[in-house]
Amino acid sequence: MPIVSADIRDDIAVITIDNPPVNALSLAVRSGLSRELALVNSDDRVEAIVIVCAGRTFCAGADISEFGKPPMDPSLPDLMTEMDAIEKPLVAAMHGTALGGGFEVALCCHYRVMDTGTKVGLPEVNLGLIPGAGGTQRLPRLIGVNAALDMITGGKPIDARKAVELGVADMLSADDLLEDAIMFARSLPPQDSVRRVSDLTVHADSEIFDIYKQKIAKRARGFLAPFTVIEAVKIATEMPFEEGIDFEREKFKELVASPQSKAQRHLFFAERAAAKIPGIDRSTPTRAINSVAVIGGGIMGCGIAINFLNVGVPVTLLEVSSEAADAAREKISKIYRSSVSKGRMTEEELLTNLANLSLSTEYEELSGADLIIEAVFEDMDVKKDVFAKLNAVAKPGAILATNTSFLDINDIASATSRPEDVIGLHFFSPAHIMPLLEVVRTGDTSDDVIASAFALAKNIRKTPVLSGVCYGFIANRMSSCYGREVGLLQLEGAGVEQIDQVMYDFGMPMGMFTMLDMAGIDIGVMARAKLSKDDYDERAFAVHGALVERGHKGQKSGSGFYIYDDDKTLNSEVETIAEEMAEKFGIERRTVSDQEIEERCVLALVNEGYKILEEGIALKESDIDVVFALGFGFPRYKGGPMHYARHLGLKNCLKNIEKYANTQGERWWTPSALLVKLAAEE
Repeated sequence: MPIVSADIRDDIAVITIDNPPVNALSLAVRSGLSRELALVNSDDRVEAIVIVCAGRTFCAGADISEFGKPPMDPSLPDLMTEMDAIEKPLVAAMHGTALGGGFEVALCCHYRVMDTGTKVGLPEVNLGLIPGAGGTQRLPRLIGVNAALDMITGGKPIDARKAVELGVADMLSADDLLEDAIMFARSLPPQDSVRRVSDLTVHADSEIFDIYKQKIAKRARGFLAPFTVIEAVKIATEMPFEEGIDFEREKFKELVASPQSKAQRHLFFAERAAAKIPGIDRSTPTRAINSVAVIGGGIMGCGIAINFLNVGVPVTLLEVSSEAADAAREKISKIYRSSVSKGRMTEEELLTNLANLSLSTEYEELSGADLIIEAVFEDMDVKKDVFAKLNAVAKPGAILATNTSFLDINDIASATSRPEDVIGLHFFSPAHIMPLLEVVRTGDTSDDVIASAFALAKNIRKTPVLSGVCYGFIANRMSSCYGREVGLLQLEGAGVEQIDQVMYDFGMPMGMFTMLDMAGIDIGVMARAKLSKDDYDERAFAVHGALVERGHKGQKSGSGFYIYDDDKTLNSEVETIAEEMAEKFGIERRTVSDQEIEERCVLALVNEGYKILEEGIALKESDIDVVFALGFGFPRYKGGPMHYARHLGLKNCLKNIEKYANTQGERWWTPSALLVKLAAEE
C-alpha cells in the first residue's frame, strides 16, 4: 500500500497518510500528499476532501532528521502553497498528537475535526526554531495574537477541547473520526465553503508585542527563538500573508543554521539516546514495580515519594519515629496543597494520592515492596546499616536503591547478600519537579535491575542517564569541579556577586554562591569533613567552612554568602574571610576578569567530562550534556558542556586548559587524555 493514497467515497475524497510509526512528514509523505491533492482537486466527482492518517496519530510533525540538510522538493512550505490553492473544501480529520509541521498541515486545511484525545501544538521553540511552514502566520489569523503567542512561545500542546474553545478545531468527533469528518464535509454550505486561513486578517496594537516580550523575558532568557516568534507574529498583523510567509521562512532558515538550534536539537536527540544502553534492549526482562518504599522523610525522601504517588503507585514511607513520620506526611500534604491552590491538581487527586501513602517506623513493614529507595543522611555507616536491615526484610527480587549523591554504591551494596539487586537512583532536588534521574550501576547490578530502573523513570516522567560508580558520579563530580574553581577564583580576588553574575549571564539559572545558599552551605562542609584532603582542594572551600562556623549556613539560617532580609544582599563578612584565607594559603589577590571566570568554570566542566568519559563512568558525551542540562540548568541553547566544547573547538579548549595548567598548577588542570586525542583528530 502506498504511503499516501486516495479513496473517493461518493462525493468525498479521503486521502490517507500511512507512514508508521508517527506519520512524520517525510519527503515521501509530502510528495504523495502533493500528488493526491492535485488529482482529487481536478476530479469533477469530488465535492470535498478529507485528510486522515492511519495508525495511532495524525502527522506528528516534520522529519527532524532532515533539518540542516539540503531541502528536497516539495518542501513543507511548497506543499502548503499547493494546499492553499485547493478549490474544494479541505478537512483535516485529526487524532493522536499533531505537532509542528503536522499541525501546520492541519492549519492549512479549511476545517479541522478532532478526536477528543487529540493534542496539537507548535513546539519548535524547544528546538531553537520557529514554525517554518506558516504557523506564525496562520495561527494568529485563526485564534488571535495573544492565544497564538501563548501557544507558539510556550511550545506546549493543547487538548482538543481547548482547541475548540480557541477556534482551532471546528468539531469534536463523538465516535468514528473519519465518518464524522466526512459528515462534516458534506454538511458545509456550497457557498463560502472554502475558508482559507491565509485569507483571514488579524490586528493588534504594537504595544502588545513589547508587553509580551517583557512577560516571557525571565522564562526565555538567553533564547533567540521565542523572541523571533514574537517578531513573526507581529508581521502577521502588519503585512500581507505572502510577505509574512517569506519573513517566517527566512527566520526559520537563520535559526536552523544557528548555534542555539543546533545545541537544542542535540539535546533533543541526546535525551532519547540516553536510554540506549549496550547489552540492554526491549528483550531484557524487567521487574514489576507495583509498590514502593522510601526510607527517610526529609525533603528529598518526600519528593521521591511524590513521584510514585502521582502515578498511582502505593508508597510506604519509613521514619525513625511516629512523630517524624507524621511530619513527613505533612510535608507531602503541604506540597500537594500548594499544587491545588495553583490549579495544577484537583482536591480529588490530592486525596487519592494521599490515600496511597502509608507511614511506618518498622522495617518489617517494607517486606512487600517491589522497590525500596533509601534517602537517609549522606553517611556511609548510616547507609550500610540501612541496607543490612533491608537485606533481612526485603522480599526476594526486590530492587534496593540508594539516593546517595556521592558515596560508593559498591561499598553500600556490600552490606547485603544480593548486590545484584542494588542500584543508585539519584534524584535531584526538588525530587518531584527536577526531570533528571541519574541511574548508577555498581559492578554487580544485574541487567534486569538497570532495565527496570529505566522503565520506572519513564513511568514517573523522568529522563534517566546511566552512570558508573565514582565519587559524585557524573553530576556531582562535575559540579564539584565547577564549585572548586568558583571558590579559588574568590580567593584570588573575584567577588561573589561578580562570579555569580558572570555565570548567570552565561546562561546558568543562578550563580554557584546563590545555589550553595539555597541548598545549604553546611551540607557540603559536612560531606567534605569525611574526605581525605587529597580528594578535594581545601583552599577552594575554606570560606564555606568559616561561614558555617559563624552560623551562616545559607537561606535556611537567613545568611550565607548573601544576607536574606527583605532583599538579598552580599554578606559583608565574606570578603573579609576571603582575604584571611587567601593570606593563609599564600594566594596573591588580583583583579580577575569576567572572561577568566567563565573560562575556568566552563573548561573545568569540559576537562572533567572527558575524564569521566575516558574512565567509562559515562557511556557517551551526550549523556554528560543531558545530566548537566537537566540536573544543573546548563543553558539548553548551548547544548551542555561537551557540545559547547565542540562548538568552541576542542583544540581551543585544550589550549586554554593547558594555559590554566601552567598558571593554576597541574593538580586539577592536567588535560584529559581523551580530550588530547580528540583535539588532535579535530
